[in-house]
Amino acid sequence: MVYIILGKGFEEIEAIATMDVLRRGGVKAAFASVGDRSVEGAHGISVSADTAVKKIDLSGADMLIVPGGLGGVESIEGSRETMETLRKALESGIPLAAICAGPRVLAKIGALEGKNAVCYPGMEDQMGGAKIDNSCLSCVDGNIVTGRGPGAAIAFGLEVLRFLKGDAATEKVAAGMTYDIR
Repeated sequence: MVYIILGKGFEEIEAIATMDVLRRGGVKAAFASVGDRSVEGAHGISVSADTAVKKIDLSGADMLIVPGGLGGVESIEGSRETMETLRKALESGIPLAAICAGPRVLAKIGALEGKNAVCYPGMEDQMGGAKIDNSCLSCVDGNIVTGRGPGAAIAFGLEVLRFLKGDAATEKVAAGMTYDIR
């Protein structure tokens, strides 16, 4: 199971586009809320989460994903339970992904030290020991996937799908979406 963590103020396009791409690719994925089941995004769009972060079973987790949206990121960082879940995932070797401001959360738990990554332009100094190259839409380094921002949401989703299911599944989904992945 892949969990996309939603905190109040999350960037809707990053969370929903990623979920859409993953489900098109046959990945079992769920939205996990930091607080209430209904989570309002940065632009007033509410999403009903499938579960809560406190109910995540890391023994069955294939990846945890942190969308951006500064409010959502601050909500995640302000939740001791959510940060501890992410730390435990990191320690267990569970892959992590984040986009836009989301990589800041990964930096705070030490997941980006020495890693190649991308983030929302202007947040580079908040990425800990990561090597940031924002000339790319998304980046994979080991078991960490990062994305640059809202405009990279589909590319990020496809990169996460590639990480989880490989090239063939990714190319099939991209073709079905008429998305050019050259």
